[in-house]
Parts: sequence; structure tokens; C-alpha cells
Amino acid sequence: MAMLAAKLLMFLFLSQGQHCLAAGLDNCIFLGEEGKNSLYEEGDVVIGGLFPLHYSPVSSLPKYKTKPTPISYNFSSRALRWMLTMTFAIKEINHRSDLLPHLKLGFHIRDSCDDIPVSLSAALLLVNGQPDVGTRAESLNRDKGLERNTHYNVSCAAAQTVSPVIIGDAASGVSMALLKALGSFHIPLVSYFASCSCLSNQKEFPTFMRTMPSDAFQIRALARLVSYFGWTWVGVIGVDSDYARFAIQLFLKESVKYGVCVSYTHFYPVGLSQQALDELLDVIQISSSKVIINFSNESEMQGIMREVRYRNITSLQWIASESWATAKSLWEKFGDLLTGTLGFAIRRADVIPAHALEDMSNCNIGQGPFLNRTCADLKNVKPWQLIHYMKRAHFSALGEKVHFDENGDPIAYYDLMNWQRRPDGSLHLVKVGFYDASTPDGRSLVINESVIQWPVGKQAFQSVCSVSCPPGSRIARRKGEPICCFDCVPCAEGEVSNNTDSLECSRCSEDTWPNKARDICFPKTIEYLSYHELMGIVLCVVSVLGACVSLSILAIFFKYKETPLVRANNMELSFLLLVFLALCFLVGLLFIGEPSDWLCRIRYPAFGISFALCISCLLAKTVVVLMAFRSTLPVSNAMKWFGPTQQRASVLLGTVVQVIICLIWLLTSPPHANNNTDHSAVIIIECVTGSEIGFWCVLGYISILACMCLLMAFFARKLPDNFNEAKFITFSMLIFFAVWITFIPVYVSTAGKYTVAVHIFAILASAFGVLFCIFAPKCYIIILEPEKNSKTNMMQR
Repeated sequence: MAMLAAKLLMFLFLSQGQHCLAAGLDNCIFLGEEGKNSLYEEGDVVIGGLFPLHYSPVSSLPKYKTKPTPISYNFSSRALRWMLTMTFAIKEINHRSDLLPHLKLGFHIRDSCDDIPVSLSAALLLVNGQPDVGTRAESLNRDKGLERNTHYNVSCAAAQTVSPVIIGDAASGVSMALLKALGSFHIPLVSYFASCSCLSNQKEFPTFMRTMPSDAFQIRALARLVSYFGWTWVGVIGVDSDYARFAIQLFLKESVKYGVCVSYTHFYPVGLSQQALDELLDVIQISSSKVIINFSNESEMQGIMREVRYRNITSLQWIASESWATAKSLWEKFGDLLTGTLGFAIRRADVIPAHALEDMSNCNIGQGPFLNRTCADLKNVKPWQLIHYMKRAHFSALGEKVHFDENGDPIAYYDLMNWQRRPDGSLHLVKVGFYDASTPDGRSLVINESVIQWPVGKQAFQSVCSVSCPPGSRIARRKGEPICCFDCVPCAEGEVSNNTDSLECSRCSEDTWPNKARDICFPKTIEYLSYHELMGIVLCVVSVLGACVSLSILAIFFKYKETPLVRANNMELSFLLLVFLALCFLVGLLFIGEPSDWLCRIRYPAFGISFALCISCLLAKTVVVLMAFRSTLPVSNAMKWFGPTQQRASVLLGTVVQVIICLIWLLTSPPHANNNTDHSAVIIIECVTGSEIGFWCVLGYISILACMCLLMAFFARKLPDNFNEAKFITFSMLIFFAVWITFIPVYVSTAGKYTVAVHIFAILASAFGVLFCIFAPKCYIIILEPEKNSKTNMMQR
């Protein structure tokens, strides 16, 4: 409702002015002060211009208890350059014969003072006609800038030429206010510096065009810039205006695409009080960010830099928005603080109407774009007609094609400027790169780092919330903090990351393992019990030695086979036992070397059968001792039923059962070689049992035979046999059980080649236990005390 009321009042005001012009009344009332700051040149078409030649460093609100007094303003040399550019372009067009030869362009330029009320007042004067030229007095003060003193004859009849288009204003907020006031009357406003993306809304601002790109392009360029230098932790500040608010809002959205986080956002008022400055500088000092993007005008920057100097804050990387990227006036006082500043500057700004009028003049009668195919009257151009041609303008400037999109925005092209200090201390704005929005995103920003001058040193600042995570680690987000704030966590065992700032670690394949730095996977070490390593060599030597000792004892027994000692201890079973013990020692060799399927299928059955043979022999020897004792009793024929044939049959029978178990195992689920990748850094080539039941049945059957042997030997331990062999068998079985009972938990708890080594050790230990317990005493008598190896001595025992 308030907006409608404002437009209604504006309509009444403009309608009243037009009515006065039509009626030629002399009693029109001019509200406000006489306009004194203006520059006017007559022409067939007068182009209006608004430039902030002055600006107020401190804003104040009138109390309306007295007549409002003029505000004290500072002069802006930058705005003067803009204004002179417009006047120069118009005069050049008037001097050229190829552009608008039958039409003279004029201009009427007023000072907007970078203030909405002043801009509105000046704009209404531009679009309601100018005072008569004959009653106008003009003067130009070239020392202080442009100040036109014009005496107005307020007679409505004196008002003559109106401006069908206005060039201005510089500020986005002021431009929005002008558009809301003049847009209803289809008066085009062409801004040379208003960059707010909000002005691209053609539904709300249909008569707006500009010669500089929208902030949407600038924001993309700024986001690419901070990402290019690895600045992921930046501060963003801006003046409390539509321009800064829309720009910062866009930057917050765009920066996320490049992984850039904002340490803080802070808005400060246009009129910077000491309290506002204190709040702003406190935020800057508290933050760890070294890079600050500032969306403001040079007037606000003056106050900010004064406070920065007072607090002695240095080593800041300033990123300038286009509104102050080339503001040289800041260098005079704060050059030492602004050295190294980077900012995007607008490359071109063309006078769009100095080309729309040319297109309009080329209209052929009867082929025009308006109703009944009419053309516009160049001597009486209507604003809405001018808009039609302005939005379709295509021309070349400085060797480049210029055109506008559907929102009235030109194609964005920015020069990246670097504030550098010359040897004499003056400012040198150096182009160090550019941003071209018409190129693909990956190539839109081009920077020459070698020519950049930095605030401190020869390299860019590092401005990050958290230092990048090196390869071998991953990012761990901090709860409740921006994504740029994180901790670095080393990759878990078996995982690697080969990129900086990896979000996740990837697991190595089964046959690879991370290096120490955990940044690459390398092939795992192949592990098995080899003949070439010390442990394999030792076990191999001990196995061969055990077999040799067994065969040596066999040779001794064979040599002394006719002696009473050998004959009295069941010579045939002793020979068989020594041969089977030699086999047990040699079976250990099958557990050394790289496993293969055939080797695994031989290893376990050979182990089970060889031990079944040995213990069956021991069991037969024990039974012989018991039978021999019983055969000495009256009416006893026990040895008749357990002679040599039966002894051999018992050994064969005891072994056949084990052979059957092994056959069933091999036929159902045989052992086989396997690459075990479950262990870190190594691939263990091992023999897996295939069927665990088969493996434990083999061990179980050996245990049953051993238990039977131990039980019978225990019963016969005190029998008066020669050299008490039953007692030695008892000791050997106790050693056997001690070894294999210890073997089971160790076997289960070890892995890889150590499991195999434990298995071989158990085989060797139990075999040596039997060998030494049973045959060592006999060898001692035969070799060292042969006198005891006599029939007389045997009979005495």
C-alpha cells in the first residue's frame, strides 16, 4: 500500500508538471531548493545524467523542527571521471558524420550526491524539462570539480526539453529508488556502476539497463579467485545496503561450490560511527581469517582503513569489490595497508542510448517496429520507444562486440587488478589476470601469479580454518562448525588416501597393503616357511639329523642283532619302530617350502600314517611285554596267540584304520594350498585342512593309540623285563602327550609360517622323545658297556 501511495503521488506530481507545460501556465509552484549543481548542453535529444560528484561521509537525520540545512559533502574525483566520459562520448558522436548526422545530442547532468532524496529530486528535474537556455547562467569550477550554478526561471512555460533517458546512478540502492519512482512512466535508466543482481529482475525493473555486469558474475569471479589461491577461510564484510546484502548472499551460495567457507559476515551502516567501527574491527581481529572481501564504496573504506591504522592491524589480504577496486583516492592515506589488494574492475562502460538512437534513425517509413509499422520521431523521442531500441542494441566498442541479455545485462568481463607500490610510493594498478564469463567455467579465470605483489613476502597468504590433510589421512568434520574446519585422522589399518583433503580412505585390495605413510598400496609380502630362511634351515637340519640318528641306531641294532639285549627286546618290532621314526623325522620336511595342492594332500596323511605306525609298534611292544610275563605263568599259552605274525598284523591293523581316515578325508574335502590375505602386510601361503573334522580325526586316532600304549606300558612298568622297556615306553608316551597337548593351543593361536614351525616342532619333539627314551639306554649298553650285553647278565636280571 505504501508503494502504491508513493507511485500515486509521483504520478500526480508528474501529471501536474505535464499539464502546466501543455497549458503554458505561469503559476506553477517549484518545491525545494533551486538546483545549482548541473551541466547542460542543448540538443535535439537531451540525455540525462546522474553522478555522485559529492558524498556525505556521515549520515544524519533531520529533526524537522527547523528548515533542513544542506549536508556537508566531500568531492569524488572518481565520479568526475565518469561524468567526463559521458560528455566526451556525446561530443565525439556529435562531431562524427557517420553517427546520427541529422541529430544533435545534448546532455543534462546533475549531482546525485550518492543520496536517495537528492537523486530523486534531480531525476524529477531531468524528466520534467529544463529551464530556458536564455535564462540560464553556468559556471564551472575546475579546481574543486564540477559545480554548475544555474538560475531557474520557475515559469512552466520556460521549461523546454525533457530527457527521455537517464544515465545513472552509481549506487544500486539509489538506482532501485529511481526505478521505483520513474519506472511507472517507462523512463529508461541506464546505470554505469549499479551491479546488484536484484536489478536484473525485469518484472520489477523493466526499464533498467546497465553497462556493467550483474553482481552474479562478479560473485562467481570472486569465488573462483579465492578458490584459486586456496583461501578456504575468508571474512566477508559489506555496507548495510541492497548492493552488499545481495552480493554477500550470492557469495555465500557460490562459495560452497568451491569448498570456500566464510569465517564471518558483518554488515556496517553507511554512516560509520565509532561504535560500528569498533564492532567491525573486533570481528576482524578475533577471526583467524587473513583474507577479507569487502563490498562497500570508497567512502566507507576511508573510515575502515583509519581504524585499521589506529589499531595497527597488518598482514591482511583485501579483496575489493568492483565498487572500490580502482578507487585511487584510498591510496593517498592508506597505501601501506592496501598494498597487494586484489579486485575485479569493469573493463568497459559504453553509452548505450549515443547506439539506440542510431538504430532508430535507420528506421524506414512504413517498416517501423511500432503500431501501424510506424517509426519514432527523432525530434520527439518517447522513452518507451527508446527502450525498445536500447534492449536490441548490438555494436562494437574497443574492438569487442557489445550486446545485452534478456535482463538488460552485458556479458561479464573483468580485469583482475593488483594494487602495487611504485618506487616513488604512488599507486600502480596492474592487471594480473581477467575473468571472462563467456568462456567455459574451467577457463574463465586466468591469473599471472608472477606479476602479483603481495601484502607481505612473495607468496600468497595461507587463510584456512584447518590445514589440509596430507595423503595418508582423511578429513573428520568438527560437529557444529563449517565444512572447512576439520581434523585430520590417519587412515585405518589396511586403508590409504593418495590425495590431499580426502574425505574417505580407500581399502587396499586383498593382495596389497599400505606403506608406512599410508598413501599408496604396495604388493604384500609372500610368506611361507622357506628352506632359505634361518628357521626353515634349522628345522630341516634337525629333521634330517633325527632321521640319521634313527637309521644309525637301526644300523647298530642290526650289527648287534645276535646279542642278547637286541634279541630280548623284540628285535623285529624294534627295527620297524626305528624305520617308522626315521619316516616321522622326514615327514617334517614336507612342511617346509612353498605349499601346493599336491604337497598339502601328501603332508597331512603322511604325518598321520607315520605316527600311527610308530605308536602301533610301541603298542605291540608293550603287549609283547605283558604277554611275555603272562607266558611264564603255569598253564599259560598267551605268547601262542601273540607271536611275530600277530605282532605284525596288529601294527598293520592299527595303521589301516588311520589310512582309511585319511582316504575319507582326501576324497571328501582334501587339504589344499591357500593364499591367506587376512593378515596385515603379508600374504600367507598355507595349507588349509579342507575338512577340520578330518584333521582332528587324524590327531584323535593318534591320541587313542597313544592312550592305549600309555595305559599298557603303565601296567607293565614294574614287570621284571630286561632293562624295564615298559618303563621307558611310559616315559616316551608321557613326553608325547606333553608335546601334543601343548601343541594344540599354540597351533590355534599362531598364524602363518609360525603355525607350520610349531607343527614341525611337535613332530620332532615327540619323535625324539620316543627315540631317546626307548633306544638311548640300549645303545648305551651296547656301545659303552658291552660286558652287560651278555646272556649271563640278562639271566641275572
